[in-house]
Amino acid sequence: MARILCVLYLDPVTGYPPVYARDSIPALRGYPDGQVLPTPSAIDFIPGHLLGCVSGELGLRRLLEDQGHELIVTSDKEGPDSIFERELPDADVISQPYWPAYLTAERIAKTPKLKLALTAGIGSDHIDLDAARTAGISVAEATYCNSISVAEHTVLQILTLVGMDVSVIAAGRIGQAVLRRLAPSGVRLHYFDTRRLPAELKQKLGLTFHRDARSLANSVDIVSIHAPLHPRTYHLFDAEMINSMRRGSYVVNTARAEIVVRDEIVKALDSGLLAGYAGDVWYLDPPAADRPWRNHAPRGYGAACLGHNPVRAGLLRRRYPRDPRGLLCWPRHPRGVFDRQGWRASRHRGEVLHRRRRSKPGQRRRIVKVSDQCATR
Repeated sequence: MARILCVLYLDPVTGYPPVYARDSIPALRGYPDGQVLPTPSAIDFIPGHLLGCVSGELGLRRLLEDQGHELIVTSDKEGPDSIFERELPDADVISQPYWPAYLTAERIAKTPKLKLALTAGIGSDHIDLDAARTAGISVAEATYCNSISVAEHTVLQILTLVGMDVSVIAAGRIGQAVLRRLAPSGVRLHYFDTRRLPAELKQKLGLTFHRDARSLANSVDIVSIHAPLHPRTYHLFDAEMINSMRRGSYVVNTARAEIVVRDEIVKALDSGLLAGYAGDVWYLDPPAADRPWRNHAPRGYGAACLGHNPVRAGLLRRRYPRDPRGLLCWPRHPRGVFDRQGWRASRHRGEVLHRRRRSKPGQRRRIVKVSDQCATR
């Protein structure tokens, strides 16, 4: 029997939706690369319903308890007296160790029974991988669960920024999906990866391969980063790398925050070397009040923290756990991605947002309040 600790988000403030927008979700036949979908023997939840918070329990309780396992689900993960801290030493498996429940080396040292750390998403930088390896803990991710959503999110940011030479660093599932979606736009596509893509794909998309990240970065208008975080990519975009780029270039980082040196990005934006930066990753998460992306937005650039929220991903509540209205709250600008062409930052997260209501002919359009306060993480 395994003792499974699942750290999820709070239930919606107003409770679960009494009626969902759709009665079903699109049927999927397989992953785009031909990989087959999971084939569970049965499920005890309705596909499309909200499962990522405490009451949803990821739809796993009956499945696990029928096999003799113990499931502990909590959203209490802050402070030394939290349920997370109390239950962690006796856990065999932990799922979703997001902030502030990062699996640090100190916490791993307190978990002699822990054998598996599972993330229902992509990326494991919230786990100390060296400490996990030393302790014999397996680290697993739900591969491909939101790859396409990240790719679509990236393409929208790239098209917002605009460029003729667009590149991808790390042409894995997400990187390839980005390239495929950009190919019809007529831009020149470049990529760097430790392994070359098949010749037929390179010819089909018109790809130019670069031998290393440096030669790619100084040859393009936009660099889109999709590499995992490890010693070879940690602070890859440092001052030397950034200064080698074309003046007026853009960086899109939907991978890991620490692949770039935050303060060097800020300096490059201030000097005009970089014309813009787009992304949705922070370190540490959540971002502090003095985060440069917040304070520098009036200068004409910034970053959106959307958390890959398209419906396809099923991760609507990943970044805004308390209230879906939080999706209306941008860090500093209602459109979330900025360039240096004079877009104005207007609303701070946490302030009142408004929308326009359609009025009848002959009436003036009115501004009506959507929410008194945006949700916080």
